[in-house]
Amino acid sequence: MTLTIVPCFLGEAREFVTNFHRHNKAPLSGIFAVGASYLGKLVGVAIVGRPTARGFQDGTTVEVTRCCVVEDAPKGTPSALYGACWRAAKALGWRRLITYTLQSESGASLRGAGWKVLAEREARNPADWQSRRGREWQTVVGQAKILWGMTQPNPQAMKETE
Repeated sequence: MTLTIVPCFLGEAREFVTNFHRHNKAPLSGIFAVGASYLGKLVGVAIVGRPTARGFQDGTTVEVTRCCVVEDAPKGTPSALYGACWRAAKALGWRRLITYTLQSESGASLRGAGWKVLAEREARNPADWQSRRGREWQTVVGQAKILWGMTQPNPQAMKETE
């Protein structure tokens, strides 16, 4: 039996993240979610939503806000989820998909799915963060991160150069 990408409702994905994510809470909302099933059991989810950084809220970019798998998920489950998110995002007309990992994480699952490093981000200052938009502080905010992405060529720009 093999790992299978399956449909997943946002509520189900949020509950999965709440129960199994190592260091993050479930996001408040999302645009879509995908699941990974093995032997008839949900072993991983990924949630795609609006970019958290305002600079990426351009109408063409979405962000994998959470990717979460259980400890005994088959090897390659996160890569399969990231790949499924990119295929779904492209099918829905999005031009770019981004996500962040902690600098302390290897990023192997993203590299395995063909993602590229776009930038490194410094850790945020807790004093600056707490005054913004009334969000609750999470310790991961105060850690350095790596920005990853997948980008689809813009067909309009290609026409203009022909």
